[in-house]
Order: sequence, then C-alpha cells, then structure tokens
Amino acid sequence: MKIVLKYYTFLFWLMISAISFAQEVEVCNSCTFSSLAEAISEVDKGARIYLKKGIYKEYDVLIDKPVQILAEKGAVLDAQGKGYGLIISADSVRISGITIRNIGKSYTKDFAAIYISRSKHFTVENAVLEKVFFGILVEKSHHGQISNNHISSEGIEEAGSGNGVHMWHSSNVVVEKNELHNLRDGIYFEFVKNSKVINNKSHDNIRYGLHFMFSNQNEYHYNTFTHNGAGVAVMFSKFITMTHNSFKENWGAASYGLLLKEIYDARIEYNRIEQNTVGINAEGSTRISYKNNNFISNGWAVKISGACYTNIFERNNFLYNSFDVSYNSNLNDNSFNNNYWSAYTGYDLDKNGIGDVPHRPVKLFSYVVNRTPETIVLLRSLFVDIINFSEKVSPVFTPDNLMDDSPLMKKIK
Repeated sequence: MKIVLKYYTFLFWLMISAISFAQEVEVCNSCTFSSLAEAISEVDKGARIYLKKGIYKEYDVLIDKPVQILAEKGAVLDAQGKGYGLIISADSVRISGITIRNIGKSYTKDFAAIYISRSKHFTVENAVLEKVFFGILVEKSHHGQISNNHISSEGIEEAGSGNGVHMWHSSNVVVEKNELHNLRDGIYFEFVKNSKVINNKSHDNIRYGLHFMFSNQNEYHYNTFTHNGAGVAVMFSKFITMTHNSFKENWGAASYGLLLKEIYDARIEYNRIEQNTVGINAEGSTRISYKNNNFISNGWAVKISGACYTNIFERNNFLYNSFDVSYNSNLNDNSFNNNYWSAYTGYDLDKNGIGDVPHRPVKLFSYVVNRTPETIVLLRSLFVDIINFSEKVSPVFTPDNLMDDSPLMKKIK
C-alpha cells in the first residue's frame, strides 16, 4: 500500500513540475521574438507566450500547437484589413487579454479576429476585438470557454457585416460575460448542442442580438438583448431553456423581443420582455412552458400563429401592453392560467386573490390591426373601447374558449 501511495505521489509531483517548468517566452520589439507568429512556430507544446505592450502588424497568425498567449494591457494585433487575426487549429489553446483589430472583409470568406477550427478545450478570455468582420468564429470545435470579451464592429448593413460569436457544428461551449454590439448578429449558433450562453450583453446589432437554428439542448440565462434590429430569433430547435433574460427595446416593423419558429420542448421562464414591438412571436412551436415572465409595455405581448400545441402560459405578469395576446388560429390545447393582467376589470368577492370571472385577453381590435395596420392610430379612441367591450360581452370574432379562468388580482413579484 505504501509503495502504491509513493508511486502516485511521485506522479503528482511530476505533473506539478511539468506545469511549473513550462517554457515561457516574451514577444516585444526588443525581445528574442519580435513577432507573435515567429514565437508560436519556435516554442514547444504547452509554452506560455507573453505578448508585451505594443502594436503588432500581423495577420493570419496560425496556432497549430497547444500554447497559452497571455497579452499585456495595450498589446494589439493589427490585421490591417488583410485577413484573419488568429487561426487556432490545435487543442488546449488559451488566448487571454489580447486586443485584435482591423479584420479583413470579404463576401466569400468569413474573416474573423479569432478563428477556431476542429479544436478542443480552448479558451478565449478578456480580449477586445474591434473593427471586426466576424469576432470569434468557431467551427467543429468542442469543450471551450469564451468569456469576458468585448466584441464590436462598425456594421451598417447585413451583407457587409459578420457576427460577434459565431458557432457552427460545435458542442459543450460556454459563452459568458461578453459584450457584443454593432455587428450583424451578436451571438449566432447553428448545429450547436449542450452549450450555455450566460450573462452576456448584446445590443445595437443590425439584425439579431441572439440567433440560433438547429441547436438543441442549450441553455440561455441572465443575458440582456437591447436595441437590436429584429430582436432575438430562435428557430428549428428543441430542448431549450431560456431563463432570467431581458429582451428590451427592440422596435421596428419586423422586430420582436423573442421570435420562436418550430421550437419544441422548451422552458421560457423568469424573463423580462419590455418595450418591444412584439414581446414573443410564436409560430409552429409546441410543448413550451411560459412561466413567471414579465411582459411590460410591449405593442403585442404575445402573438400566437398556427401549429402551436400544448403550450402553457402560467403565472406571468401582463403589464400595460397595447395588446396582451394576439391569436390567429384555433386555441388547440394551449392554456392560459393564473396570470396577472393589468387590463383585467373583474372582481374578487371571496378575497382569495383570484378573479371571480374569467379574463379574455384577446381584443377584437387586435384582429383589425393585424388585417389593416394603419388602424393602429385609433388605438386609444372611444370607438375602439366600445367594440372591444362588445366583443368581450358576446364573443363572435375572438376565440370564446381562450380565457384565463383564474386571473390573479395582484402582480406576481
């Protein structure tokens, strides 16, 4: 037993020694290496490369071995608009603290400040990526961490802009505490699974703050999506969890806080959906739990289109929206229950906190506006109040079975 213990102790100290004595080099104008690319080509696997303060005019810098690049504040890689910044094709690469700017633009190549291809166990942290085409482009890579980065561009139109964090055919990646703005999409996932997007700020992007398609079993928590051209789009995915996010001030004729298309088996809970043209627009989305969300001052809080089944709206706050619910299909087996509606005018005689009469959230005027958008100018008129009241008393055009049978009398905290 003692011999075995000594053997494992020896192995442990051998590992510590290997880590402690990893090769370390510096890159600067007066150092042995004045070029980052040169340093990478000369060092051993597992080396630490310290990039000192200064401007390095390099592009398409290939990282084809496991190394750490640790940049000093003020260390800038300037790609001069000629191509990629860093190209990572090895496992176990760590990039920390670097500034990369002036990435090339192309209509045929996806130039990126950091391009990661077929890599595992990668880390990109504390980087500033500015004037980029794509910020961090990840393809067929797994088990990574992208955190505390500031990614921005000067995007004007979709065709000439790229995405901040763009991932394709990847898995088990954490995208956390990044700020992304003035790009096409802040974060874009396609064929990505088992990944997490946590505590990011994505704002003022041309198209979407977050956009993902065909990406299953992912989680999105504590993110803020503000002032994006079309809001957030979630398409053709399943087993999604989105909680504690903020979708705010996404205004425009085709803007949404959250657009759902062909989504299955999802949880959308504890989110704040505020001041959007449409809070949530759902089409062809099934088995989704909408619980404990705040819908505040949106044009439409929720728009439901065709082929939506077995969705549950429960314990949400619908506060001061122009229209709480718009529905242009059969109710199917979707349910609205135990929500708080600021527009509810019922009473609670038995004082149990639940309204004694059901609430019908669909207004006749929302149907009129959907057919003839120009009529929105009549929204606050007496005429509209009269037709909405008449429809509520005797439903003819709105679904008579779409109601909240147990509306709450007090806002949910």
